[in-house]
Amino acid sequence: MTPVSTFAGKRVALFGLGGSGLATARALVAGGAEVAAWDDGESSRSKASDVPLVDLSSADWSHFAALVLSPGVPLTHPKPHWTAERAKSAGAEIIGDIELFARERAARAPNAPLVAITGTNGKSTTTALIAHILSEAGREVALGGNIGVPVLDLPPPALERIHVIECSSFQIDLAPSLRASVGLLINLTPDHLDRHGTMENYAAIKERLVAASDTAIVGLDDEYCRAIAARLKGAGRHVVGVSQAASDAADIYVDDHRICVRGSAEWLVDLRIAHALRGAHNGQNAAFAFAAARALGVEVNAISQSLKSFPGLAHRMEPVARRGRVLFVNDSKATNADAAEKALLSFQDIFWILGGKAKEGGIEPLRYLFPRVRKAYLIGAATENFAATLRGSVAFERCGTLDKAVAAAARDAAASEAAEPVVLLSPACASYDQFANFEARGDAFRALVRGL
Repeated sequence: MTPVSTFAGKRVALFGLGGSGLATARALVAGGAEVAAWDDGESSRSKASDVPLVDLSSADWSHFAALVLSPGVPLTHPKPHWTAERAKSAGAEIIGDIELFARERAARAPNAPLVAITGTNGKSTTTALIAHILSEAGREVALGGNIGVPVLDLPPPALERIHVIECSSFQIDLAPSLRASVGLLINLTPDHLDRHGTMENYAAIKERLVAASDTAIVGLDDEYCRAIAARLKGAGRHVVGVSQAASDAADIYVDDHRICVRGSAEWLVDLRIAHALRGAHNGQNAAFAFAAARALGVEVNAISQSLKSFPGLAHRMEPVARRGRVLFVNDSKATNADAAEKALLSFQDIFWILGGKAKEGGIEPLRYLFPRVRKAYLIGAATENFAATLRGSVAFERCGTLDKAVAAAARDAAASEAAEPVVLLSPACASYDQFANFEARGDAFRALVRGL
């Protein structure tokens, strides 16, 4: 745990008692703050027996120094949560757990190494890969944030310890003083616009992370990131441009499965040794991890060996099992079309399970990949919307639920004459219509496959 000493003796309101909210409340209490925690859900409150609970709807907000808001709670769009409105009226600042960590770092060890990663897609794989490379190189690493362990459940910042933190746009929006040693912005595509209003607002929030970093590593494969890189360079910041394809503009890029550095006559790392990093998108992730590791002084040979030993992440193009010639792949983390595109590009002869709560734009952007799909199996609330897009281009079956989809896809894949039929769960949707989160959806898929 990182006790939050910067609010010692102050009264702090906290709303949202999920995993990160509970960790934050405990860290504030451990640091000497007077905490008034609340959640609208009775089940969440019941899990907070060691946290001071106060019904914030009837509290006197004039005594609160700050509102610590869980990242899943709306700050601005579609409308501010009622606690945010109360805090604003009372003049209390509104911040999140990443901001509390940033203030502790500034107070305890301002030069403690901090790597912060954001982007629309690939940030979890890149974050885990950076942590793996650093650990294999003998560094002490604390991995967390939006991946795995809440940031305040990690040990405190220290000069001998590298924190590697994944940051969502929601967390960045609540962290005005975040200053990373190395900040990464991988890519930007439309996502979470219901929470940020416009793509421009979403991109501006993501930009804050790299704009405040000592070294900014920014992708050059989409127009928003290219513009951000150009602005930062124009402001005299240290920027490393990364591309997933050969590029004269990039400092580090991928060319024919190899990581290259501009100005070097030879490629440096052959990605074909990295079996858990299949697909062009993982080439981009590996290039970012390479750039971050080099910025922290890790030697090229050590990076190469770490890429080879990287096991990959659950729910991200995770090979679950084989049944005869059929490969089953869990890509439940693909919660939008751009993420699903990466999986579709990585396989042929696909028996595609998709659906859930659709994001803006649906799956129309994936039409050019429909020839790779032998049949689609539709689940959840997006069924009729996706059926309309697929009609006339891809054979599909309305399955409704994941168990029926897995059974149908397994049946058809087994009857296929392809050399390696792939049953792919890559939903291109949020999970919230049928599952608590993408992890629960992926776990259900894995269990269904193993039960075949």
